[in-house]
Amino acid sequence: MERQLLHVRRIELSGFRREDGLYDIEGVLKDTKTYDRQSSGVARLAGDAIHQMRLRITVNTAFLIVDAHAESEVVPYPGFCDIIGPEYKKLIGLTLKAGFTRETRTLFGGTNGCTHLTELIGGVATAAFQTMSEEINASNDQQPFQLDGCHALRTDGEAVREFYPKWYRPKEIAGDQS
Repeated sequence: MERQLLHVRRIELSGFRREDGLYDIEGVLKDTKTYDRQSSGVARLAGDAIHQMRLRITVNTAFLIVDAHAESEVVPYPGFCDIIGPEYKKLIGLTLKAGFTRETRTLFGGTNGCTHLTELIGGVATAAFQTMSEEINASNDQQPFQLDGCHALRTDGEAVREFYPKWYRPKEIAGDQS
Protein backbone atom coordinates (compact mmCIF):
# COMPACT_ATOMS: atom_id res chain seq x y z
CA MET A 1 0.00 0.00 0.00
CA GLU A 2 1.36 3.38 -0.98
CA ARG A 3 1.38 6.10 1.66
CA GLN A 4 2.12 9.80 1.63
CA LEU A 5 3.61 11.39 4.74
CA LEU A 6 1.63 14.53 5.63
CA HIS A 7 2.34 15.35 9.25
CA VAL A 8 5.21 14.83 11.72
CA ARG A 9 5.07 15.41 15.47
CA ARG A 10 8.34 15.30 17.35
CA ILE A 11 8.50 15.29 21.10
CA GLU A 12 11.87 15.64 22.76
CA LEU A 13 12.28 15.16 26.50
CA SER A 14 15.44 16.11 28.38
CA GLY A 15 16.38 15.86 32.04
CA PHE A 16 19.03 17.90 33.84
CA ARG A 17 20.55 17.80 37.32
CA ARG A 18 21.08 21.31 38.66
CA GLU A 19 23.81 22.60 40.96
CA ASP A 20 21.24 23.21 43.70
CA GLY A 21 20.19 19.52 43.83
CA LEU A 22 16.96 20.04 41.90
CA TYR A 23 16.15 18.63 38.47
CA ASP A 24 14.86 20.41 35.38
CA ILE A 25 12.82 18.26 33.03
CA GLU A 26 12.00 19.84 29.69
CA GLY A 27 9.72 18.76 26.89
CA VAL A 28 9.46 20.27 23.43
CA LEU A 29 6.67 19.42 21.01
CA LYS A 30 7.01 20.36 17.35
CA ASP A 31 4.50 19.71 14.56
CA THR A 32 5.38 20.09 10.89
CA LYS A 33 3.66 19.39 7.58
CA THR A 34 5.28 17.97 4.47
CA TYR A 35 3.61 20.48 2.20
CA ASP A 36 3.23 24.26 1.96
CA ARG A 37 0.04 25.67 3.44
CA GLN A 38 -1.68 28.76 4.74
CA SER A 39 -2.46 28.83 8.45
CA SER A 40 -4.43 31.77 9.83
CA GLY A 41 -3.18 33.99 7.04
CA VAL A 42 0.46 32.95 7.53
CA ALA A 43 2.32 31.03 4.83
CA ARG A 44 3.92 27.91 6.27
CA LEU A 45 6.42 26.10 4.08
CA ALA A 46 6.85 22.34 4.16
CA GLY A 47 8.97 21.50 7.20
CA ASP A 48 8.20 24.77 9.02
CA ALA A 49 6.81 24.39 12.51
CA ILE A 50 3.04 24.68 12.83
CA HIS A 51 3.25 24.18 16.60
CA GLN A 52 6.30 24.43 18.80
CA MET A 53 5.69 24.36 22.53
CA ARG A 54 8.02 23.97 25.48
CA LEU A 55 7.25 22.85 29.04
CA ARG A 56 9.80 22.74 31.84
CA ILE A 57 9.20 21.51 35.36
CA THR A 58 11.66 21.65 38.22
CA VAL A 59 11.37 18.84 40.76
CA ASN A 60 13.09 17.78 43.97
CA THR A 61 14.03 14.23 44.94
CA ALA A 62 10.55 13.72 46.42
CA PHE A 63 9.17 14.42 42.91
CA LEU A 64 7.49 17.62 44.12
CA ILE A 65 7.20 20.23 41.38
CA VAL A 66 8.81 23.39 42.72
CA ASP A 67 8.69 25.42 39.49
CA ALA A 68 7.07 25.23 36.08
CA HIS A 69 7.40 27.21 32.87
CA ALA A 70 5.46 26.83 29.62
CA GLU A 71 5.79 28.74 26.40
CA SER A 72 4.34 28.54 22.94
CA GLU A 73 7.07 29.50 20.50
CA VAL A 74 5.18 28.81 17.26
CA VAL A 75 1.38 28.69 17.17
CA PRO A 76 -1.32 28.73 14.51
CA TYR A 77 -3.19 31.60 16.20
CA PRO A 78 -0.66 34.18 17.48
CA GLY A 79 -2.05 36.37 20.23
CA PHE A 80 -4.46 33.62 21.28
CA CYS A 81 -2.65 30.27 21.63
CA ASP A 82 0.49 31.80 23.08
CA ILE A 83 -1.07 33.48 26.13
CA ILE A 84 -1.88 30.30 28.13
CA GLY A 85 1.69 29.59 29.30
CA PRO A 86 1.39 31.22 32.75
CA GLU A 87 -1.51 28.90 33.64
CA TYR A 88 0.96 26.01 33.78
CA LYS A 89 2.45 27.52 36.96
CA LYS A 90 -0.46 25.63 38.54
CA LEU A 91 1.76 22.55 38.31
CA ILE A 92 3.82 23.97 41.19
CA GLY A 93 3.02 22.07 44.38
CA LEU A 94 1.89 18.88 42.63
CA THR A 95 3.81 15.66 43.20
CA LEU A 96 4.58 13.11 40.49
CA LYS A 97 2.72 10.16 42.00
CA ALA A 98 -0.43 8.14 41.52
CA GLY A 99 -3.27 10.50 40.58
CA PHE A 100 -0.99 13.11 38.99
CA THR A 101 -2.44 12.63 35.49
CA ARG A 102 -5.98 12.94 36.81
CA GLU A 103 -5.05 16.17 38.63
CA THR A 104 -3.51 17.68 35.51
CA ARG A 105 -6.54 16.78 33.38
CA THR A 106 -8.71 18.65 35.87
CA LEU A 107 -6.40 21.67 35.86
CA PHE A 108 -5.75 21.89 32.11
CA GLY A 109 -8.45 19.89 30.33
CA GLY A 110 -10.64 21.41 27.65
CA THR A 111 -10.51 25.19 27.50
CA ASN A 112 -8.43 25.41 30.70
CA GLY A 113 -5.22 24.75 28.82
CA CYS A 114 -3.45 24.12 25.54
CA THR A 115 -3.89 20.62 24.11
CA HIS A 116 -0.23 20.50 23.07
CA LEU A 117 1.28 21.78 26.32
CA THR A 118 -0.99 19.49 28.31
CA GLU A 119 0.12 16.54 26.18
CA LEU A 120 3.71 17.28 27.22
CA ILE A 121 2.94 16.94 30.93
CA GLY A 122 2.81 13.13 30.93
CA GLY A 123 6.02 12.80 28.96
CA VAL A 124 7.85 15.28 31.16
CA ALA A 125 6.67 13.42 34.28
CA THR A 126 7.91 10.09 32.92
CA ALA A 127 11.22 11.68 31.91
CA ALA A 128 11.64 12.90 35.50
CA PHE A 129 11.66 9.31 36.76
CA GLN A 130 14.09 8.26 34.03
CA THR A 131 16.35 11.23 34.77
CA MET A 132 16.49 10.59 38.50
CA SER A 133 16.34 6.78 38.57
CA GLU A 134 20.01 6.05 39.23
CA GLU A 135 20.31 8.53 42.07
CA ILE A 136 16.97 7.71 43.66
CA ASN A 137 17.62 3.97 43.56
CA ALA A 138 21.30 4.21 44.58
CA SER A 139 20.67 3.96 48.33
CA ASN A 140 19.27 0.42 48.07
CA ASP A 141 17.32 1.17 51.29
CA GLN A 142 13.99 1.78 49.59
CA GLN A 143 12.26 -0.35 47.00
CA PRO A 144 13.14 1.05 43.55
CA PHE A 145 10.22 3.17 42.42
CA GLN A 146 9.88 1.37 39.07
CA LEU A 147 8.98 -1.94 40.71
CA ASP A 148 5.29 -2.78 40.35
CA GLY A 149 5.08 0.04 37.80
CA CYS A 150 4.75 -2.29 34.80
CA HIS A 151 4.15 -5.94 33.97
CA ALA A 152 7.86 -6.77 33.56
CA LEU A 153 8.87 -5.34 36.93
CA ARG A 154 6.16 -6.84 39.11
CA THR A 155 7.60 -7.75 42.49
CA ASP A 156 6.35 -11.33 42.16
CA GLY A 157 7.83 -11.71 38.67
CA GLU A 158 10.93 -13.33 37.25
CA ALA A 159 12.66 -10.08 36.22
CA VAL A 160 12.53 -8.76 39.78
CA ARG A 161 13.65 -12.16 41.14
CA GLU A 162 16.67 -12.02 38.80
CA PHE A 163 17.64 -8.34 38.86
CA TYR A 164 16.23 -7.07 42.18
CA PRO A 165 16.27 -10.17 44.42
CA LYS A 166 16.08 -8.08 47.60
CA TRP A 167 12.65 -6.84 46.51
CA TYR A 168 11.29 -10.10 45.09
CA ARG A 169 8.04 -11.20 46.75
CA PRO A 170 6.77 -14.59 45.56
CA LYS A 171 3.10 -14.75 44.71
CA GLU A 172 1.00 -16.21 47.51
CA ILE A 173 -0.80 -19.35 46.49
CA ALA A 174 -4.49 -19.51 47.47
CA GLY A 175 -4.95 -21.81 50.41
CA ASP A 176 -1.23 -21.76 51.34
CA GLN A 177 -1.10 -21.70 55.16
CA SER A 178 2.68 -22.07 55.57
